Amino acid sequence: MQESRGKDERLGSAPIGRLMLSMAVPAVAAQLINVLYNIVDRIYIGHIEGYGAEALTGVGVTFPIIMLISAFGAFAGMGGAPLASIELGRKDYEKAEKILGNSAGLIVVFSAILTVLFLVFKTPALYAFGASDLTIGYADDYISIYLLGTVFVQAALGLNTFISGQGAAKTAMFSVLIGAVVNICLDPVLIFVAGMGVKGAAFATVLSQALSSAWVVCFLASKRSVVRLRLKNMRLEAGIVGKTMALGVSPFIMQSTESLVIVALNAGLQKYGGDIYVGTMAILTSIMQLIVIPVQGITQGVQPIISYNYGAGDKKRVKDAFFRMLAVSFSVMFVLAGIAVLFPEVYAGIFTGEGELSDLTASVMPVYFLGITIFGIQTACQTTFVALGQALVSVFIALLRKVMLLIPLALILPRFMGVMGIYRAEPIADITSVTATAIIFTVTFKKILRNMDKNDMIDASDNREG
Repeated sequence: MQESRGKDERLGSAPIGRLMLSMAVPAVAAQLINVLYNIVDRIYIGHIEGYGAEALTGVGVTFPIIMLISAFGAFAGMGGAPLASIELGRKDYEKAEKILGNSAGLIVVFSAILTVLFLVFKTPALYAFGASDLTIGYADDYISIYLLGTVFVQAALGLNTFISGQGAAKTAMFSVLIGAVVNICLDPVLIFVAGMGVKGAAFATVLSQALSSAWVVCFLASKRSVVRLRLKNMRLEAGIVGKTMALGVSPFIMQSTESLVIVALNAGLQKYGGDIYVGTMAILTSIMQLIVIPVQGITQGVQPIISYNYGAGDKKRVKDAFFRMLAVSFSVMFVLAGIAVLFPEVYAGIFTGEGELSDLTASVMPVYFLGITIFGIQTACQTTFVALGQALVSVFIALLRKVMLLIPLALILPRFMGVMGIYRAEPIADITSVTATAIIFTVTFKKILRNMDKNDMIDASDNREG
């Protein structure tokens, strides 16, 4: 046990550049692999002969439910993992384990509630999310099976953050890799060979997530983990749950509001355009994941470094880690989004072979992704706020882009611009949000660093008196 607990210390001593690379590369790989769960399903579904386009649109309207399930996993996991990393920096292993256990307990509670609610209300929810009489059957087939694996999805996503949070980035990557490989192999077998269609894609996803969650739980409960998952710590404690949820509300809002955004966009696209426009959003959201996920992997890899060194009081390493993360995040997202803006046909052709849907998607893509080119700035700032335990400002930034800007714009602009107003709402919201976030972060980050200096002075004074 002592040997495993020594592994987290490299977060506070290894060279920042090399440490970031060792943490970010596996995290990026894990995020990319993870997104394949849904994207591979859509690629296969979109190429089903005879009804691929309708099936793809139907599965696309289930995305808000899928995002909400993932969001609650992030609520518990991404709220608890930074707190546990901070405690590791303070060498309080018992407190870190209590945070892990309470996060696991929250995941069990969330999973039970969400499974029941969505199974009961799935049909009206799917219609509200943009399904039509033509696509509702495919949407229902997919989500009915997917919901049976809610606890696996939340455990795999939420608890895996505690593995990367202790510096074991490669292990966290393998937990995702195991399920993804199984999913990619099972999809064509169940969809085409077994003739199960959309249901086969859902079964493949549930089985693969079950394997991933089993890997995560087994690792965290073993002696290889710096912080151990223990049944006694899963009993919820008000103080720990409160802090976890206060910090987790920011990533929760980031993901859950994605569902609200898609609902608003799909409803508008159905009203002003029809099924084929809703189909473009199924493709655009998948491409958005391909663009955003690598950057989220980078920031997820760097977050434990910032949290650990903030807990240890090392101001220089906190600053160094942030500015390096900012440079890399901006560059990667600028390039990936730039490809979508300049060469939209490349992305559109991956998801559908139907000419009309592919052409329409390619025509709106440059507009939709224009603002994402600079969004790496907001991602880096948002992640740093969470890493430093700044719950309130993280929540505000999370709400700003989607709830305060994007959803109102998506409702207002089409009244004047028609269906294209829905696509134009995205870049306007993105550019405005990035600008506001950069200003807020500059002011707040300076205050946090000054407070770290004050704490160092207090500690030094206490040592002299001692």
